[in-house]
Amino acid sequence: MTTPHLRGRCAEWGRMSRAERDRAYDNSAAVPESPALNEARIAASREFRARHAAGLDLRYGPRERNLWDIYAAEDPNAPCLVFIHGGYWQRNRREDFACLAEGVRAHGWSCALPGYTLAPEITLADIVAEIHQALDWLAGHGAAHGVAGPVVLSGWSAGGHLAAMGLRHPRVTAGFAISGVFELGPLRDTYLNEKLRLTDEEAATLSPLRLPVVNKPLAIAYGTRELAALVTDSRDLHALRAASHAPGPLLPVAGADHFTILDQLRRPDGELTRATLGLLPQR
Repeated sequence: MTTPHLRGRCAEWGRMSRAERDRAYDNSAAVPESPALNEARIAASREFRARHAAGLDLRYGPRERNLWDIYAAEDPNAPCLVFIHGGYWQRNRREDFACLAEGVRAHGWSCALPGYTLAPEITLADIVAEIHQALDWLAGHGAAHGVAGPVVLSGWSAGGHLAAMGLRHPRVTAGFAISGVFELGPLRDTYLNEKLRLTDEEAATLSPLRLPVVNKPLAIAYGTRELAALVTDSRDLHALRAASHAPGPLLPVAGADHFTILDQLRRPDGELTRATLGLLPQR
């Protein structure tokens, strides 16, 4: 933990117990209502998928979870929001976030959700590679499934990290990282590393805060009731990009926690839906 953005955190982190370090990244424990919020989202997503079954389970790679769900707009040249689910790279499924497509689809956009293999079955480096593989597939086959327009690559929590890592892909026009983790070094000292098994090299090469800035629009959002570690990562990534004059707003969502922030992407009039629309020129 020696990079410039971490120097202010090192002393405090060093004084913390293992239990305190675990709590610093335990979003579920920080939001007692999270089980009910997750159950409601999963139920809504199940209903949404049942109503929009045409573009489901499109294979992009050989592993079980290497599948796309594409909810295409009527206009194949409409923009597409690609949403990568979270779960600290070790839990959750794309299917359980389908209802988030409702927000942008109300504005004539497509929405697509890629699945990816979870840790510890593969490493985080391999997960990042799978997202790039999924985007390669979308570049080559998306038009055949109604997605030929510009892509905004988004994600929440671990998906926010993966969105930041995928911003450089040539198929991506802009990005939107929501409640993400952008410095991986501290995770090695928490319960999360039992499955992630991060190495020093992975922490260095897979932390967006340690990588060259990609000069594409990237909106970065967090809830004002998020854990401090995630708030700091979002602010630091925006500051790093701003220092290089890279475009994209920092969006603190008032009153939102790590889970309720997704309401602002699901709602057609939500703050994050509006921000997504604003990442591309108006057609």
